[in-house]
Amino acid sequence: MHHDTRRPLSSLLLAGSLLLSAGCSKEPSASAPPSSGESRTLTHQSRRESLDKLPETEPERVTSRFIQRLESSAGLDEDSVVLVKLPPPKNKELADSLVRVVGEPDDARLLVRSDALKELGILSDSLGEDTFGLLGQFDGAEVERRQEAEEVLASGKFGETTEKAIIFEGRTPVALSRGVAFDRKSFESGLPVGLNLCPLLPVSTEQAWGQSLFITAKEVVQDESRTWDPCTDKGKQGGVWTFAHLMREAAAASGYTAEEFVLSWLSLWLNDVTVNGDRVEARVAMFDEVIVPWARASGANAVLVDGKYGREVSIDGPLDLDEAPFRLLAIVNRLDLGGVGRGLGGYGGGTTGAPTDAGELRFVFGLVQPALKGERTEATCKLKRFTLNLEYGVPVTGCARVAKWAREWTQLNTFPGFTTEYLEHLQGLTDEVIRSGAAPERGNESALKQLRTNENALVDSTPGDGWEMREFTLTDEKPERGTDVPSDGLLRPHTVAQTPDDAQYPSTGNSATDAFVVGAVRTGIAAPFGPLPDRCRSSYSVPYAFQGQPFRGGHSHMSPYAWESWVIDPAQPRDVCARHDFSLNTCNGCHSGETDTFFSHVDPESGIPAQLSRFLTGGGPGGFHESPDWQNVAPRWRYADLERRFQRLYAIAWCTSCVRMPVFHPELLPKLQDVLGVVPIDPLGLPEKPSLKVGPIRELEQVKQVLEIRRDLLSGFRDEPVDAIRQAESFVH
Repeated sequence: MHHDTRRPLSSLLLAGSLLLSAGCSKEPSASAPPSSGESRTLTHQSRRESLDKLPETEPERVTSRFIQRLESSAGLDEDSVVLVKLPPPKNKELADSLVRVVGEPDDARLLVRSDALKELGILSDSLGEDTFGLLGQFDGAEVERRQEAEEVLASGKFGETTEKAIIFEGRTPVALSRGVAFDRKSFESGLPVGLNLCPLLPVSTEQAWGQSLFITAKEVVQDESRTWDPCTDKGKQGGVWTFAHLMREAAAASGYTAEEFVLSWLSLWLNDVTVNGDRVEARVAMFDEVIVPWARASGANAVLVDGKYGREVSIDGPLDLDEAPFRLLAIVNRLDLGGVGRGLGGYGGGTTGAPTDAGELRFVFGLVQPALKGERTEATCKLKRFTLNLEYGVPVTGCARVAKWAREWTQLNTFPGFTTEYLEHLQGLTDEVIRSGAAPERGNESALKQLRTNENALVDSTPGDGWEMREFTLTDEKPERGTDVPSDGLLRPHTVAQTPDDAQYPSTGNSATDAFVVGAVRTGIAAPFGPLPDRCRSSYSVPYAFQGQPFRGGHSHMSPYAWESWVIDPAQPRDVCARHDFSLNTCNGCHSGETDTFFSHVDPESGIPAQLSRFLTGGGPGGFHESPDWQNVAPRWRYADLERRFQRLYAIAWCTSCVRMPVFHPELLPKLQDVLGVVPIDPLGLPEKPSLKVGPIRELEQVKQVLEIRRDLLSGFRDEPVDAIRQAESFVH
């Protein structure tokens, strides 16, 4: 029987009217977080207490990747094999295949069952019939680097350490285990060696998060040589972490001045615009609330006029970017959003996944309305319910380079606070990403991937509470072709990530999202599947179109607060997981009902330092923020996302193992089909059904033929993490 546990909007708004919390509880009395000093102490203590509440499991139960020396070459000078236990294939015909192909057809990965590798004399022993091997090169230098890294972690360089590691499924902490040191002797003897968890990790604290992951400290966001505060008129106008500097760099190769670039972006609110069939209504208050005060501060006058294509802004002088009413709230390292290799990959990954790119670097700003010059103080400044995220794709790729980038971020935790040396080191990292020309293959040669806004400061006559999220990019979005093409010039409106059009598809239930949840999302959940909240993660992407109609939205609203599905079976864990994971990954679900948050993970009205949501900090009893399932009685979902990100940062920085993997000509799969008649490719993770005859390979002689075809179609080798082949989660928030 379905039990409706939906919270009414009034319960969220009640807490929100008192404080625009970054993670409000249902009970208003619990919504106000402690002061920063108390919060740090409580988080550290409660984290220790929480370890006793999670079930403990032995390392071998959570180790999913092994590396083993080869007895003999497989024909491409490989010396090692990465062993992985693949989930059961979606295509039942492949259940007993000795070879499995995963990945995109033009960049496929061939995995051979370890039993077959043993019978062929390539491996000395097998880990079991469900284990498959990916052949590659793991040189001695990588072994030395891994051991040296473990010594660094044990040295105390990062403070107190612990053997305990929290096991996350998606974003949910589910168990406690411990890491195991790399067993060099066993590896050199030809035995399989596990490569999942760090043997030691620094103890996670708010201070550590605040120096290397989510940096909100006043010493940084109001650093007088790098930032400028429009509320107080203090700092350095045009400093390297100001909105003005970031816009100048993003616009440098656009063909427009930076002032034209920014005014064009602001003007996108003044008229209705259609994005993938979704009508995004104008918010003309952008003119009065942002453009007019900014123009006056620039010594100019702005007038709204009717132009050829609708409302336009006429200004008798340029906007002064140095007077931009956006105050820096946070610098955020999102290394956890890095790609996880090709094949069974998504956007994001689990704690133990090693990415092939370095994720994102984000700058979070809050909109303010300062007083007149000469009267600017914190007390006279109006803080608006409006956050602006500039989200850059870090232009660092390749396993070894990503690991080095991660190590540079962990170095921030070796400084005794926000010292001059700390600030210089942080600037060195950010400069590499935000500078013009950092990403030659992207629009304006800028690494800026997307600009996102989250606000209700511009409410005109919008129905409901008025909260809205928008996204803008330097791309030409082509939904009819399912592509997003980098393009120079001005910012354009873009569909919002992983979120359907909430006007056409009500979150309270509709046939399209129901079909998507029980289809693509449920299919993307890895098996075997256990009791919730364990093993709840899926890999999928919300498409531009579904069932022949535009599907992904052009903006996202506060209402709906989460996404429901009335065709799932509440008694089936996989169904409950599919609905939750789909809703959690939408803009409105992540920022509202699914995480029990009041639509802002960084509170723009809380002052400096900005308060963060309990979804991020886990700031509840036991060190984890617990949120009831939006639609069902059970389970209760646990969150401590900065804990997850911290553990992942150190795992990538110090415990990632890189292997040189063979790369093949795109004709590899057609050649397999020509020679063997079938290709053992599993559709899981592919955008569409491949145009190949799918079937199993059951004979050892056929496996030998596969290895020979590999040799003939080798293109080279690529540096990849051990975890390049894995089931990945799909999240962007």
